[in-house]
Amino acid sequence: MFSGIDEVDWASMEHAYGPADDVPVLLRGLASADAAERESALDGMYGAVHHQGDVYACTLACIPFLFELAVDPDVQDRGSVVELLTSIGGFDLDEDDDEIDEDEIEGAANYAMAAAAVTAGAGVFFELIADEDPGVRLAAPLALATLHRHPVRVLDLLRERLPAEPDEEVRLALVEAAGRVALRHRPLAGRVVEWLTLLVDRERAPGLRLAALAQLARCCPDALPRDVVPVVSGLLRELRTAPGGAPDADPDTEPEADGEVEPEPETDPVGCPDLSRAEPGAAPTLVGQLRALSAQDGAGRGAPWAADLLRTLHVGLDDRVGDRTALLVDQLRSPDRWQRIDAVRMSGGLIRAWRGSYGELVALVGDQLADPEPRLAEAASHVLEELFSLAAPTADALAARLAADPGGWVKEWASGPPGLGSTVKALSRLGDARAVPALAAALELPEVPHDVGFAVAHLGRAACPLAAALRRRLAGVPLDEGAYDRASPLLAGLTGLRAGEATPEVLRVLRGAPEYRGEWLRTAALRALGSFGPAAREAVPELRAMLRRPGTATEAAEALWAVAGDRDAVLPVLTEGLGSDQVHDRRAAAAALGALGPQAAVVAPRLRGLLAHDELWLRVDAAIALWEVTGRPEESTEVLLTAWERNRHVRVRVAECLARMGPVGPASTAAQVLRAELSSVRRHNALDGGYGSHDTYEDEKLLALCRQALRGTGKGSTA
Repeated sequence: MFSGIDEVDWASMEHAYGPADDVPVLLRGLASADAAERESALDGMYGAVHHQGDVYACTLACIPFLFELAVDPDVQDRGSVVELLTSIGGFDLDEDDDEIDEDEIEGAANYAMAAAAVTAGAGVFFELIADEDPGVRLAAPLALATLHRHPVRVLDLLRERLPAEPDEEVRLALVEAAGRVALRHRPLAGRVVEWLTLLVDRERAPGLRLAALAQLARCCPDALPRDVVPVVSGLLRELRTAPGGAPDADPDTEPEADGEVEPEPETDPVGCPDLSRAEPGAAPTLVGQLRALSAQDGAGRGAPWAADLLRTLHVGLDDRVGDRTALLVDQLRSPDRWQRIDAVRMSGGLIRAWRGSYGELVALVGDQLADPEPRLAEAASHVLEELFSLAAPTADALAARLAADPGGWVKEWASGPPGLGSTVKALSRLGDARAVPALAAALELPEVPHDVGFAVAHLGRAACPLAAALRRRLAGVPLDEGAYDRASPLLAGLTGLRAGEATPEVLRVLRGAPEYRGEWLRTAALRALGSFGPAAREAVPELRAMLRRPGTATEAAEALWAVAGDRDAVLPVLTEGLGSDQVHDRRAAAAALGALGPQAAVVAPRLRGLLAHDELWLRVDAAIALWEVTGRPEESTEVLLTAWERNRHVRVRVAECLARMGPVGPASTAAQVLRAELSSVRRHNALDGGYGSHDTYEDEKLLALCRQALRGTGKGSTA
């Protein structure tokens, strides 16, 4: 094995972390008899040689040696090597992407060479599909479906192998590979669908039928049975009652054990085990941690692969929100905790990306808060935290959990400041006063949670009892280099309460802000004073003095206008801000001028000149301000609707303005745009592969604003 490996000039190549002269050690490590050494070598291959899917010259040089490892029966963990080869050779260059940057040419060539090299050797996977090692048999089907040049032969082999395969997970992999063939080779999709449909109709094993349904949803959702929801629900019940499955029994009943029972591992807020408590001697590798996570997540499950099949099914169902919701509702009523944990997690993904009627689903997620299994309750509270007003059906359940678990009010982290627990945040975001005791307790801690101010702001007037504690803590903040981190949560809370009685404490911070992050701290203080309005009149001299201070002049002018309404003092400063060479400063000035309304009409020509600026967000802010100072919507509306189409993330800001403009003509372009948004089932800010904690909130806000604009219930100009 490894003949010629020392003749390769590894030192002349590089991987993600420098010279590739360590690659021979990694390759030999993959053949080691020591499990920890093999795992460390695999970690190095993914971490450096194939870093985040990249292909380097050294990656290409590894391919022949990886094939040697894959076919040698004396090598252990060969399934991992097959998976690595599949990843290296399975990258598809986008045939429609004709524009490749000069810096990307070498990388694209490497991907193409890797695909060619691995595909050329993919015939060995035909032999491995019947290997004695179940791990190899598990990896081989996907390798064939991804890499082999003759998909008809691959599909025939998958069908032939299925009846002979004894391992259930490998059988599922054979079905998954068929779905991959259909996706990669569309002319074969009909044959694949025919086979999958036969499996759904005739196969007895519920797991295999569920796998076939998942692949149908993935490659041809129109071929799914019309009664897919009751079919899947029935399969899940069969899985629960099958040998080794979770019985339909009291979920609080734990199996008896002979001797001492190992305690459950500690978990983070979303139910992941604490990796810092790994067993002594365990390999400290990313691969090892991922395996530990997977093992922990599957421990005790009757069908640990069922969650992946259901996720695949949901992805295939796509915009069939009603069917997906019904499936999750059924899962959340299951006596099997694991099915409910999976359903809670998938419910968060569904609601985050799609619009629908979720009252029943959310209420069932709320029911999980009372479950004694911490992973289930924590997963539920984490999902509800992101729902804001949509979590209303769970308010009582959230309050009950809050009262029962004061230890979870604040979360401490190994690094960084403490934060509020998910249950506190979820209840606060509902504006529910039952969150106030938890926030009051948080304000008494030596270090105030960084997000306490945002929770106070969502509670609004219900949080007024906290004003005294916020003032007291702010008065005691040392004005040193850590002042911003300590003071900003308190200032945010006082801003949300519009607590004008805190003006002396805020002025202390404004006057004594240190050099480090001082501009950020002064900005937070100025926003607080502006929120206080006339109640902060004693701050007027300080605000006037800050009008010419670089960095915070616009914020000082905004605050002075809110507190004293002094047009003559603030208008020149904001007009000057429109000419800044920084887009951010120009945007801030435009927004502040809009707050002046008709009293800033003199700047209308300047604002009009920004409607053609290259920066879209500045055009939007200028258009809104122009309407606010002139009261004439025509020229602003055209700019706003153009921006709406070009950047979906600007839509909330645009809709706010349209709602305030007053009635939208039923036949107008604006009305058509708003109705089109309301008819879309996809959330406007949904992303594939990522999300923000406020995405659902922002989209629900957009929908409310669209309805308000169409009803014509806006309040008109801010003037």
